[in-house]
Formats: sequence, C-alpha cells, structure tokens
Amino acid sequence: MLTMATALQRAARMYGERPAILDASGDLTWSAYVERISRAAGVLQGLGLAAGDRLGFISFNSVRHAELMNACYWLGVVPVPVNYRLAPPEIRFILDDADCRLLAIGDKFIHLLDHGETARWRDKALYISARRADLDLPQFEALLQDAEPLPVFEADQNDDAILLYTGGTTGRSKGVRLSHGNVIANGLQIALAMRAYAEDRFLHILPMFHSIDLFGTAFTLVGGTHVYAEQFTPENLLRAVSERRVTVLSLGPTSVIMTLQSPDFDKYDCSSVRLLFYGSAPMAVEWIKRTMEKFPRAGLQQGYGLTETSPILTTFTPEQHRHAIDTGQRELLRSVGRPVMNVDLRILDADDRELPPGGVGEVVVRGPNVTKGYLGLDEENARAFRNGWFHTGDIGRLDGNHNLYLMGRMEDMIITGGENVYSSEVEAVLYKHPGVVEVAVIGVPDGRLGEAVFAVIIPAAGQALTKDEIIQHCRGHIGRYKIPRRMVFVDRLPKSAMGKILKSELRKMYG
Repeated sequence: MLTMATALQRAARMYGERPAILDASGDLTWSAYVERISRAAGVLQGLGLAAGDRLGFISFNSVRHAELMNACYWLGVVPVPVNYRLAPPEIRFILDDADCRLLAIGDKFIHLLDHGETARWRDKALYISARRADLDLPQFEALLQDAEPLPVFEADQNDDAILLYTGGTTGRSKGVRLSHGNVIANGLQIALAMRAYAEDRFLHILPMFHSIDLFGTAFTLVGGTHVYAEQFTPENLLRAVSERRVTVLSLGPTSVIMTLQSPDFDKYDCSSVRLLFYGSAPMAVEWIKRTMEKFPRAGLQQGYGLTETSPILTTFTPEQHRHAIDTGQRELLRSVGRPVMNVDLRILDADDRELPPGGVGEVVVRGPNVTKGYLGLDEENARAFRNGWFHTGDIGRLDGNHNLYLMGRMEDMIITGGENVYSSEVEAVLYKHPGVVEVAVIGVPDGRLGEAVFAVIIPAAGQALTKDEIIQHCRGHIGRYKIPRRMVFVDRLPKSAMGKILKSELRKMYG
C-alpha cells in the first residue's frame, strides 16, 4: 500500500504537469509542488528533525502549511496540528503530551510565544507564513531557498503518519494515532464515495487541524487540484469558488447555512461546484432544499465519521438526497448513510451483542481506516478497542437498508458549529469558580450552530452569579467555542437515587 509520501511521489510521476496547487502566491504543477516538498523535508532535517520525531503546527490554512505537513510525511516525521482555538494551557498540554521537537507557527499566532504557558517554544519555533524582516525566528521560505531535496523516507504503512488530538471525557485531550495505511485507505474510500476525478478542485477551508482536512488525500490520489482558504467565512468561500472554479466543497452544516445567508451570495459564480459534502450533523430539510436551489449543479452528500476513523465511515449519497426529496421521505434525510467500502459497521447492546435493524445501541466499526489507538492511554485503548472492533461511543440504529441513524452520544459530547465539546471538560472549568456549587453542561438545539453549549448552575449561598461573570471566568481556560453562552441558575439539579445528575431530564427541560 502507498504511504502519504509515496502517494505524493506517484502524483508527481503520473500527473506531473497537471495543476496541484492554485494559490495567490503562485500556481504549482504536481512536479513542481513535490520538488518543493522534498526540499522542505531538507529544511526540517536541517533543523534537527528525523524520522519518528513530531512537529507541532499552529496556523491558519495555507499552501505553506500544507507543504510542511507533506514534508513531514516525506521525512518520516509525524505532524501534530493543534486546534488554534484552544487556550494556552490546552495547547501546552498537547505539545507536551505529543513530545513535539519543534513548533511550526503562523503569523496570527506569534503572540503565543510570549505567553507564559507556551513561551518555552520560542526557541523551538519555525515561522511558516510569508517572510517577515522583523522576526528572529527561523523562517520556512528563507530556509527553503538553500535546501537540497531529500530522497523519500520509506515508511511502513503501519507507521504513524499524523497525530490528531480529540477531546477527552475526563477533561484531557487524546492523541489519535493515524497510520499511513489508515489515511490512504480512507482516501481511497472517499475517492470512491465522492467519485473524485483528476479534474476536481478541492477547497481546504475547514481548519487543517481537523481530521476533515484529510479529505484532501482523495484528491492527491487521483491527481486533482488543491485550493486553500485561510479560514472559513462566507466571503472567503464564495470568492475561492468563483475565482478558482472549485468543484468540491466539504463543510459543516453551520458553514453551509452561513454561506447561504450571505447577502453577497448572488454576486459570485458558484456554477463550478459539482459536489457539496456536509457532515458532523444533519441539516434541516428546508436548508437542504435551499442548498440545492443555490447550488443547482451540485449534488449533496452527507457523511459520518470520527478522528479515529481517518475520518469517514458512512455517506448518504446525492442520489439518496434527491430520492428523499422527490418522494417526500424526509426521515431518510436524518440518516448519515451507509458504510463506505471496506468498513464493517454494527450496532451492539450493552453486552456487546449485535442488534437487528431498528435496535438502538452503540455504533461499532472495523476497517483499514480505523486508528491503532490513542497515544499513551492503555486503559482508554482497552475500553475502545475490543474483540477487533472500535467502539465509537455513539448511539445509533440501522434501518433495513443498512442506513445509519445517530441517536446521541454516550459520553455527552456536544457538537457546536462542527466542533466537538465534551461536557465534563467544560464542567471541570466551571467548578473552578468559587461561586459555583454544582453544575451540569448539556447541548441544546441551536438553529445556527446545530447545538449550543448550555450550563445549568447552582450558585453558592449568597452568590449572585451573572452570565458575563461565568463567561469571563472560562476565558483563558478553554477554547472560545467551548464556553457556554447560554445558562440558567437554579436551586437544584435532577438526580437519580444514587445521586447522579440526570442530564436526560435537563435536556427535556431546556432542549
């Protein structure tokens, strides 16, 4: 099987003069792009990195970011993209937990090197944005000019390719080890499910620290073209689509809705889009219909997956969307579809027995795209990987056609604006406030974000807590998207006979 590096070699060999990159900094053919990657690997080697080392990334999306990520694969180094929305203590934890040797950092995040939590990375930082004369950091573009190309490192398909961190139920992030075999396998699965072509132009607009960016592997495998937008805004998306004639988009429902609501939508030509893939949550029928109207030449495709599965497990195809709309079978649109090629998916009860269609239980999967486990978490690995199956922690059911319907999360995960938030992590921060006696955090429906983080708080006696005070307390401890913006202050919380807070009752009350 190919590795991430040999897939690049193959693209240069087979699609050499086809466009690999379309960017304001300059377009690149596959031959020219891979030549730059081989020299970027020389830059990393010159900074002391070797196969098996890990390189942290904190940056908005860019071609330079992508080049360095690919240079890691070329050299056998493992990239560790970090969620830039996290607070400095959370960033420090990931960099330390991953034992990163260096940190590649973008222009908008230089200030982190002056923060007490992350200042020690100043002596281990590589600047990856456009060159700046006022910085004393090693700068990627300057170093690249004198770098010699390196031969590709022959990694094994079971070697770690990338380390991605996902939220943990105990308040700490978990490093998901994805191998070369995992990512290539899902790249092939996605290429088949999306019917990817060499003529396709894929827009990287969701954050590159997220597993969803691995969609790009499918388009490398078929010799397609990559386009990068720094971060999502409706204007950034519409401009990139119009100017670069993007053919494939991958978005969260929130991003789709925000784009459709843009007052400038009709100023841009979106006729090039042939496929709009959305995931992380279903979309209301009304928004699906509006998307079809605004992108009349595009098929809609939904998907479900996890970081641990590289990431896609199931898809609901454009044909299924159209059938559900044409026949009025709206319930079908709540499905996340059928498993992609080479993924086996089942529903198990609490005793790990398989349930028949219609039975509600835990979603478990196996396939070549499933991670080999979490970094340094033996107990978590033993719980999640049992009898050859990965236990996702999601609750779902299958219909008679093997379409999956997700019912909820076993571990109270909240998906807000496409980001995963674990309630226990937010609760741990809220409990640090001296005026909070008891708290429960749940997800409640939100028309724009899908779900909103909602806190139910019991204040200490004599305390008159306010919403602004709670929000201010959370800042600096957790990422902004995790902070509850909606909350109530109560005298008591519903509990079981054993004293466990009944979040199901809270969801009924406030959902």
